Amino acid sequence: MAEAGLTALRAAILAAFPDLADARFTLLTDGWESQAVDVDDRLIFRFPRFERGVAALQREARLLAVIGPALPVAVPRTRFHPGPPCFAWHAKLPGTSLLAAGYARLPEAARQRLAEDLAGFQAALHRLDPALLRQAGVGPLWEWPAPGAILQQALPRLPAGLRRAATRLAGDCAALPPDPGGLVFGHFDTHGWNLAFDHAAGRLHGVFDFGTSGFGPLHRDFLAPSFIAPDLTRRMMAQYEALTGLRLDRDRIALLTGLQRLMEFGEATEAQIAEFGLLQNLQDWIPHLP
Repeated sequence: MAEAGLTALRAAILAAFPDLADARFTLLTDGWESQAVDVDDRLIFRFPRFERGVAALQREARLLAVIGPALPVAVPRTRFHPGPPCFAWHAKLPGTSLLAAGYARLPEAARQRLAEDLAGFQAALHRLDPALLRQAGVGPLWEWPAPGAILQQALPRLPAGLRRAATRLAGDCAALPPDPGGLVFGHFDTHGWNLAFDHAAGRLHGVFDFGTSGFGPLHRDFLAPSFIAPDLTRRMMAQYEALTGLRLDRDRIALLTGLQRLMEFGEATEAQIAEFGLLQNLQDWIPHLP
């Protein structure tokens, strides 16, 4: 779908909500699946970047009404506007994104509390009744291309120094057996851009953007937090194991994290590679591979 600027997005919002004409509109540039606009620091409007995101936003609005009361962490009550152009909106959860630099400044107690909150959130999602979720329209998680296809798409643009590591990564992922944890309902996108975090208090207030949620392999639900810090992922895995009694395969998570970064690099435009630092993301993860 075509990328729109703030002027076009503001016009689309005002066509549906003319009472917001005097509000302050701010473009949020850190979303991968959606472009978002903050209105007066109290409303968030999200416009899908990709065609697959349209149905995801519709499903998300139905889903959050069902699962919100069952979760230990706040989630938004999203509503969907069919457009054109289509968008979703919700009241803004208090807090801001949590990125690597912000996590590095957190004291030990706040880091551990965040890991416990996110692991508890994941465990609660994984326990939800699949039948109720299917009634709300939840389906399978978007399936990745085969590792060989991901490598083939990324390889021509990779620097020569990364090609050997990327080839080995794809081969190791292709050899992985089916996920030993089976399929679960998960968020699958708990990176720092989707968190509402109170930096002053060092506390998580909520999680949003369920557009890519669905039924998928359990271990894939532990990939996104590494964009905040590998330390957070390690803490979350330990806490999740303590809560559920399940044993996680850390090598599997490390490999899939690398494959996700390779895939995002390969499918992105040159502008997106620069905007989101996708090459650096991949380079940074190579030392973490088993």
